[in-house]
Amino acid sequence: MTRPFTLFTGQWADLKLEEVAELAAGWGYDGLEIAVSGEHLDASRWDDDAYLAERRGILARHGLKLWTISNHLKGQAVCDDPIDFRHQAIVGSAVWGDGDPEGVRQRAAEDLKNTARLAKALGVKTVVGFTGSSVWQYVAMFPPVGSDVIEAGFQDFADRWNPILDVFDECGVRFAHEVHPSEIAYDYWSTQRALEAIGHREAFGLNWDPSHMVWQGLDPVAFITDFADRIYHVDCKDTRMRMGNGRAGILSSHLPWGDPHRGWDFVSAGRGDVPWEDCFRALTAIGYDGPISVEWEDAGMDRLIGAPEALKTLRKFDFAPSRQSFDAAFSNQS
Repeated sequence: MTRPFTLFTGQWADLKLEEVAELAAGWGYDGLEIAVSGEHLDASRWDDDAYLAERRGILARHGLKLWTISNHLKGQAVCDDPIDFRHQAIVGSAVWGDGDPEGVRQRAAEDLKNTARLAKALGVKTVVGFTGSSVWQYVAMFPPVGSDVIEAGFQDFADRWNPILDVFDECGVRFAHEVHPSEIAYDYWSTQRALEAIGHREAFGLNWDPSHMVWQGLDPVAFITDFADRIYHVDCKDTRMRMGNGRAGILSSHLPWGDPHRGWDFVSAGRGDVPWEDCFRALTAIGYDGPISVEWEDAGMDRLIGAPEALKTLRKFDFAPSRQSFDAAFSNQS
């Protein structure tokens, strides 16, 4: 298929973008999925021509291209309740401000609007990110939560995101929401409900990342075919399940990443339980020809080993479909 392979820079925000670009190019990546975090991108500078030229120059020097940018961290704060110390650590001082929760949500929403403008200025058609959720805190459904509370949460999502998506429409840019626990859409049914809440508007699609599906027991291949018209972007990382001892469960017991007592862990692509060949065949079947973005998250493997290895692992599944039917030779037999 020769789809482009990119490296997501979110887990590399401790390095300058120049350093990440040099590494990615050396490993053979075609481009970057640049995160609006750290020094990599600043959405507030979307109309600063000199800044944009300097960012483009980094890519050009290393022969890399840009198909997508992401803003997971600010997106998380748009709908979240509660807003607390966790958000202060990820949204940056400009969005955090005085820490007033509603003020944080409003400033985060403005940053997402600016991210759409930044994408347009960079010639990018897709922004990847999170939405946050005011009802994720009720996922255990105890103490009991009425259906009206959950319905209000999806309405809150629609009320906060429709104005953001209006700007995306104005800019000719799409938002690809990463289906992920802690977000408004985290599995099959919550994704259906989120799409319904915003009237299935085209500005809002999905970022398919199978690692978040495997540990929930979802079929990542079926998800591709079920939401074929909404797969706007692909992030690749893997999950390894370890629940055979009867002690570990999917909620992971508040244990940190990499703890051997966890029931599952994120690992570098190709070292877990994602059926990559089946997934790539499904992506080909639905006509997805966008970037395949490698996301490194593996507490047990150095990223300088994991990122290049994942690229090699995934490239071998990027084969073109057959141009002829394998049984065509029999069709003209007399």
